[in-house]
Amino acid sequence: MGGAQFFGEKNNGFDVLYHNMKHGQISSKELTDFIRERATIEEVYARSMTKLAKSAGNFSQLGTFAPVWDVFKTSTEKLASCHLELVRKLQELIKDVQKYVDDQAKVHKKTKEEVASTNGAVQTIQTTGVALQKSKENYNAKTVDQERLRKEGATQREVDKAGVKAKKATEAYKGLVEKYATAKSEFEQKMAETAQKFQNIEESHIVHMKDIIQSYAQSVDETHVQIGEVHTEFLGNMENTSVESLIQKLAESKGTGKERPGAKPRKRKTYAFPGQNSFYSSSDSEDEDEPRKFRVEIKPVAPNNGTHQSRATIDELKASIGNISLSPPTTVRQFLDYIYLEFFTLAIYSTLYGVNVLYPLLLVKFPGLCGLSNQVRPFSPPKTLSNASLSLAAPLARAESSSSLSSTASLSASNTPTVGTSRGPSPVTLASQDALPIAVAFTESVNAYFKGADPTKCIVKITGDMTLSFPMGIIKVFTSNPSPAVLTFKLKSTSKLEQILPNQTLLFSDPSQSDTNTKDFWFNMQALTSYLRKASEQNPAASYYNVDILKYQVSSNGIQSTPLNLAVYWKCTPTTTDLRLDYRYNPESMLYPGPLSNVQVLVPVDGEVINMQSLPNAVWNSELNKSLWKLSDISEKSDNEGSGSLRAKFELSDGPSTPTTLAVQFMSEGSTLSGVDMELLGAGYRLSLNKKRFATGRYMADC
Repeated sequence: MGGAQFFGEKNNGFDVLYHNMKHGQISSKELTDFIRERATIEEVYARSMTKLAKSAGNFSQLGTFAPVWDVFKTSTEKLASCHLELVRKLQELIKDVQKYVDDQAKVHKKTKEEVASTNGAVQTIQTTGVALQKSKENYNAKTVDQERLRKEGATQREVDKAGVKAKKATEAYKGLVEKYATAKSEFEQKMAETAQKFQNIEESHIVHMKDIIQSYAQSVDETHVQIGEVHTEFLGNMENTSVESLIQKLAESKGTGKERPGAKPRKRKTYAFPGQNSFYSSSDSEDEDEPRKFRVEIKPVAPNNGTHQSRATIDELKASIGNISLSPPTTVRQFLDYIYLEFFTLAIYSTLYGVNVLYPLLLVKFPGLCGLSNQVRPFSPPKTLSNASLSLAAPLARAESSSSLSSTASLSASNTPTVGTSRGPSPVTLASQDALPIAVAFTESVNAYFKGADPTKCIVKITGDMTLSFPMGIIKVFTSNPSPAVLTFKLKSTSKLEQILPNQTLLFSDPSQSDTNTKDFWFNMQALTSYLRKASEQNPAASYYNVDILKYQVSSNGIQSTPLNLAVYWKCTPTTTDLRLDYRYNPESMLYPGPLSNVQVLVPVDGEVINMQSLPNAVWNSELNKSLWKLSDISEKSDNEGSGSLRAKFELSDGPSTPTTLAVQFMSEGSTLSGVDMELLGAGYRLSLNKKRFATGRYMADC
């Protein structure tokens, strides 16, 4: 911090530093409030998850799918525990922050007492300075008055009287000058000590605040790891929950016995199975609530002359089972009897012919399942049947979030979706009535070739990608709604775009739009839903799915469009090579100028380099015969407003060198070169994040 920056003519530096110290306490309290609010949000979410787990435990325990609810219940309870554990950690952290706030207040109180003398010195020099100025003005006035009387020929008495006043003014002014000098010396000494004290306090404060934030980030990160583990376990449990195991559990829990029931002398009604010797009968007088027993008998398949048993084709199965006729059920009990009869008949077919036909043929028999369609919707019947058992498990998602932006150009329906994933926060469950969150990213690449110091020979090409990111929960909203709200957006500030290539599979636009600065697009919602469903099937672990929406090319104006202008000079002799690279930051190329970060310059040099001297320092790689500069961020705030030079002298053992093309890389977050932006239109969606960046593609300079 240093006291030198806080002196000034009015000597207000002490007040600035003191109030800055007080602002630190305000920041500590605000950080406490932030962490407390985050803990409240986590607690509400955890309680909601607990409630959801409880509801999963209360769902119907009837049917083949019933055991899966236990997996949901256990996993949801564990997720709730993860968030409650985070609440506990945050509450402990709040206690630590509050203790720091209290200790900070004590330090500030003690410091206020210690710097009281400095405050007095400030007041002394300020009052002395005012008095000195007034005395100086009085001294000047009296001296001038004495000289005036002398020149005007006034009486000696008047001149002497004026002289006495001038002398008094001179002595008073001299005394105040000495007093001010003493006050100034004391003020500067105390101010330097106090400024150092304030600096120590601020450094300690910042370090402590960073430690608190580190603890906060670590707690959140640990929770994300735990959530990821829970979802991994959930996915594994679901993968291990096969169709066969669910059928077996149903048979074990609901089976009515393997012994055939004896015939009873009562009046029966018979349901005929054409082409098979089997029957199912029940008494006309049986109560609807009594358990119904049934008997199924199928003749074994006659063996073929060979050693292998013949297998019925799928068509034969469809034809055979399609001929089973039952009276339509009229009550819930009759419906359950109907289901059970179909279940065991189809199960026997599966056993005889080695084909799992149970589920698809149940769908043929009961396409609606009598108002229970929501329970089977996650299972999609396969397009074809094979001799292998059919896997009917629906893809299940883990709490994984997207961090990388895909740049894949092709998004045709036949292509596999490109999805980037990394561990991140679990997305909030989306409801169909909520405004659905969507993130957008604009990523641009600037390619440039500089030839010597001639700006007219600079070749520039700038391209960009627009990517939308959809949360995993949006897929369920789309698939459960036959007519989701059409996603429409406006591409703004497009005047600098000379070409726009939208994703023809997913986007519509009106070619007759006349505004050159905007362009409206809307999605083919059926195609978007299909695409996202395919992406989730390919990578069910992702929480977000990135979709490349459009590509564009930005019109360029030569070197004026490059964020960093370059000019390279080589001087090659048999024994040495001198290199100089001049660079200049060009804020005019950006709508909102930002710093260029991760700046690196790579220069190949041949001729067997045996020694290198460089300014600033570069690293020589003798294996690759290349020198590398890594520079700090370049912006208007840099030295010389972002202009500078790289210099190097290479000593050679086998010269001369041949001038080569050097490469430069950098990136900038938060802005683009085109200035293009987007705005959502209509209701039903909200923009949760708008990310912009540009980076170098092939950025080269030659002599």
